Amino acid sequence: MVKTRSQATMADSGIAELLALLVEMKKSMEAGQEEMRIHVEKQVEGIKEHVFTCIGKIEDVQSVKREINEVKSEVQEKISFLEKRLCDLEERPINSLPSSEVIYSRPTVKSLTFDGQTSWSVFKTQFDVVSSSNGWTGRVKARTELKTRLQKPGESLQVLAADVERLMNLAYAECPLDIRESLAAQYFIDAIRDEDTQHSTRLMDAIDLKSALAYSMKYEAARTVSKTSEHVRSLEVEDSSKKKVDKFESLLNRLEKFLNNCITEKKKATRRNPNVTCWQCNRKGHLQRDCQAIKPNQEN
Repeated sequence: MVKTRSQATMADSGIAELLALLVEMKKSMEAGQEEMRIHVEKQVEGIKEHVFTCIGKIEDVQSVKREINEVKSEVQEKISFLEKRLCDLEERPINSLPSSEVIYSRPTVKSLTFDGQTSWSVFKTQFDVVSSSNGWTGRVKARTELKTRLQKPGESLQVLAADVERLMNLAYAECPLDIRESLAAQYFIDAIRDEDTQHSTRLMDAIDLKSALAYSMKYEAARTVSKTSEHVRSLEVEDSSKKKVDKFESLLNRLEKFLNNCITEKKKATRRNPNVTCWQCNRKGHLQRDCQAIKPNQEN
């Protein structure tokens, strides 16, 4: 009976220990789950912040795109406004005439194009006369001069670019800067005299006057160096060929002189040989062609 009670007591004690162990394990699991929950929540918060940041960047990009489109629209509106103003200025002299008055319009004189054959001063004088006769304003005059501008003989590309920029500021002062730069580059390329430089610069598709000027100067310098090197090589080849010919002629002259000396010495040696017998007079010391007895007979 005693053993049964002790065994029951031991069983109760083991059960209590197991229950305590289960409670401890449950608390440990709950603590681990809480820690994992906190870690997951932190990761979720980080992902949310990253997503919000990306959304903000996307909104910024879309805002920039909208601003670009707005700027493009403003530029297009300004261009349309300028074109409309130009049309109004061109039509105003006709539309503003009073219907009750009869006004005889003066015929417009067509402007000349500078071809580079006449001097620039003569062309400039003719251009001023035409502009005065047509009643052009400074802006219209500058635009017409831009269309007819061509690089003068001896004029550098830098001077040409500076003059094109000056005319652009007079002709298109109200246009945006990027449009003026693009137009200036095109007018500058059209005004370049050398066709190869002009064609190469045009293919470069410059967006402004400075880049067009820089490329055209590099191309012109490269062409100059190439021509100089070719000229130097041709001169070297010519000098080398001339030296060879002169040397060959000198050798021929020396050889000819040597042969003549040999023939002369041989003749002298033959004349002085005492063993030689003349067939004409049978005397020794000379040949028949040098015989003195033949000469008197021939003279007689």
